[in-house]
Amino acid sequence: MLRPLLVGLAMLCCCPLAQADESAPIERGAAILEPFALRDLDQGSFSLARMLAPAAANAPLTDAALFALPSMQPARKALDAELDRYVARHKATLPNESIGVGPPHAFQLFDRTVLDSADARFVLAGVVNRMDRAFVDPEHCGEVRLLYRLTRTTPPETKDGEVASPRLPMTLNIVLKARSDAQAKANAPSCAEIAKRWLATADLQLTGPALAEKLMAPDGPLALIAPGNIHRIETNLQIAHAPKSAIRDFRTDYMMKVFDYQASSASFEEAVLEDQIDRDRLLADGALAREFKAWLLDPVHLGELDRGMAVIPDKFLAKVAVAPTPTGFVESDMLPAHGLVQGEGGGATAVFSESDVVGALAKAAAQGIRLQNIQSVAGFERRLNDSSCGGCHQTRGIGGFHFPGVDWMAEKPSNTVVVPGSPHFFGDQVRRRDILTAIAEGRTPDFSRGFASRPQLRGSDELAGSVYNDGWGGHCYAASSTAAGNDKSFSAWTCAANLSCQAGPATRFGMCFIATR
Repeated sequence: MLRPLLVGLAMLCCCPLAQADESAPIERGAAILEPFALRDLDQGSFSLARMLAPAAANAPLTDAALFALPSMQPARKALDAELDRYVARHKATLPNESIGVGPPHAFQLFDRTVLDSADARFVLAGVVNRMDRAFVDPEHCGEVRLLYRLTRTTPPETKDGEVASPRLPMTLNIVLKARSDAQAKANAPSCAEIAKRWLATADLQLTGPALAEKLMAPDGPLALIAPGNIHRIETNLQIAHAPKSAIRDFRTDYMMKVFDYQASSASFEEAVLEDQIDRDRLLADGALAREFKAWLLDPVHLGELDRGMAVIPDKFLAKVAVAPTPTGFVESDMLPAHGLVQGEGGGATAVFSESDVVGALAKAAAQGIRLQNIQSVAGFERRLNDSSCGGCHQTRGIGGFHFPGVDWMAEKPSNTVVVPGSPHFFGDQVRRRDILTAIAEGRTPDFSRGFASRPQLRGSDELAGSVYNDGWGGHCYAASSTAAGNDKSFSAWTCAANLSCQAGPATRFGMCFIATR
């Protein structure tokens, strides 16, 4: 049964995704995805050149020029070192499967020479409001993200004379403070004013340059964005791809890195990934593991983990996430929290025993902390997985991307069959817009989020019957015939009418498909 589920996932990754109301884009007021407006923004104030090298921004910033910038050289060095470590690790663990650039190899490696190319650059592929992350940085009202996709400027022709897709499997995300340090100090504009500017874009009927101009107008949301707002850069690249062979199913690995901007050196320096638990180090260092267990099982921190709001201390985190896909629905060592919890994946070295988790849940309840998602040991383990960068990108992603981006360079960008965001991205828009509305109205926002597999509906029926929630292709939990056999963490993961949850033979998790007799 697992193979049909993976085929279903592959279909979802390349086909248009249904939404409840075609006249109201799900991302309205919380993201800018209009292709012709993005093209105009990329050719103007929001090109990578204008953001990272404003003093020399008269021409597009090629990869060769980008990584020659003094500010970007530490990032390039760290990317090269991580690629080298990946290759060395592969040769040590899979010595009989070759690795290198191109089809002759069992594992086809990312061609890092493209990062030195004058014939490739990062193109603006989306602008996303993340004020739902204001709980991490309330002073700056959360974040706004400029997402760029690596693209060849002159794509090669295929054998039949057609032009190949110019897009390459790497994204670069500039994470900006929603308001700058100076604006935060003056408390002007307020977080409410910024949220109102974004929400006002939901009703705009403009496209192309007219929309771009409106967004950048003095009262528009992008008027507040400048290079001085930059907080960090995040990269995600397809580090290797293994086609299906006689010895393995197809597999693709994605590598994520984060680089914080350091004003003292005016450069982007390698940093830990938020909530990406360093599994290998925890399993190897007993003292660190005990410290982490004590911190995470504290009732307050457990409650934050449950709500998706835990800010894990840097000492427990990793500086890289490698996310293999697809992972399916069965516990495996490809998941970031594999081995940390006693059970299917965790043995004698597990950081958390089942009794540790059960006891922590009881302690939290005794202190009046109401948990929304984690109701069991399995719920705790899943939350550890999907709250991490790698685990989240393994869940309802398009490969290892949640935002591959708008392709405005396509021949017909407004009619492309490749969606710009994953089911997880679109499914989260209702929650994000609800938070924006609360901020705009001066109410205390509910920053919590559900599991990555199922979105929070926030009282809305907008996602009902869609792939984002309980429709065809939605993630689900196959209930037992007895209530005692159901896990309370997932019992609400049902399917819409006329659909049934079809799970694999070794798991209760699956996807909603048409019910069969």
